[in-house]
Amino acid sequence: MGLLLCACGSLRYYVQAVHGQGELIVHRQAVSKLLRDPATDPQLAARLQLAQQARRFASQRLALPDNRSYTGYVELRRAYVVWNVFAAPRYAVDAVPQCFPVAGCVAYRGWFRQADAEADAARLRARGDDVWVGGVPAYSTLGWFADPILSSMLRWDDDQLDGTIFHELAHQLIYVKGDTAFNESFASFVQAEGLREWRRSRGLPSQDDRRQAMDAGFTRLVLDLRARLKTLYTSGKDEASMERGKQREIEAFRARYVQWQVSRWPDDHRYDVWVAGPINNARLLPFGLYDQWTPAFAVLFQQAGHHWPAFYDSVRGLARKSKMERARALQVLLQPGRDASVSGLSSRHVP
Repeated sequence: MGLLLCACGSLRYYVQAVHGQGELIVHRQAVSKLLRDPATDPQLAARLQLAQQARRFASQRLALPDNRSYTGYVELRRAYVVWNVFAAPRYAVDAVPQCFPVAGCVAYRGWFRQADAEADAARLRARGDDVWVGGVPAYSTLGWFADPILSSMLRWDDDQLDGTIFHELAHQLIYVKGDTAFNESFASFVQAEGLREWRRSRGLPSQDDRRQAMDAGFTRLVLDLRARLKTLYTSGKDEASMERGKQREIEAFRARYVQWQVSRWPDDHRYDVWVAGPINNARLLPFGLYDQWTPAFAVLFQQAGHHWPAFYDSVRGLARKSKMERARALQVLLQPGRDASVSGLSSRHVP
């Protein structure tokens, strides 16, 4: 997730990316040094110490890369490390792709300064696209740099912080250029299963299934809206009719959400603000990217006997296929009769 550093068509974008990454390198402090320093805030020290234990667990027990990533800390003094700009045509549900030599084409472009992200968003809106800007607490350079723990990540609870370390290290291990759903679903599976094993190793109970069920249910509601909009946009109607239909579908989604929330989760309002805010095609883009294939990876993990190196070998086999062949193979794993359950799977945080 987040910013992927590489050359692109915009010199301005490249310059800000290099500058932003350089600032992180300059301000990075070794966690080991902070833990030895008596002046370090005790609460910060406790969070960093647990994160380092999770970092060692990732390499020793999950067979994830053993390198300097997440052994450093950066105090950002801002809410997010980057702001991602998502864009989609006004009458289409697919992203306007942002293509990079290393990462391939992804659904967003990340900026280190919010003002730069908003300027990019304004440019895209001016040409008629739906746009959404979202702050990102963490991102991966895919192993090109030693990614640090960021102060923005410490707003999360321990599970989210430790799970994110597993997630981003999984990207460093296996990454397929231009296939966001594959990459994010793989890393999300490693995050969820790794977190389950991490909690068990510490004698902690499994995560709250209720929260995970609500996350999954809300994602299904959003994906249903996107499917309805796709049907509308491919109907051949004129632009004025599509605009009216688009607004009707969004309002109908809000009504379905209220009915679902009241009937299933009357005391949980975590998505109310999201639903009440502006909704357009771009804001729907992140949904489904992080968990489309996670049940398929759960099956693959079971087939590997819950042995991480064997599982990664199977994932690498999928990665060598063409995108179409890979999707077909993953779909086969989702066929009825296959056990795709995995304790601890959860949706990513909603932007």
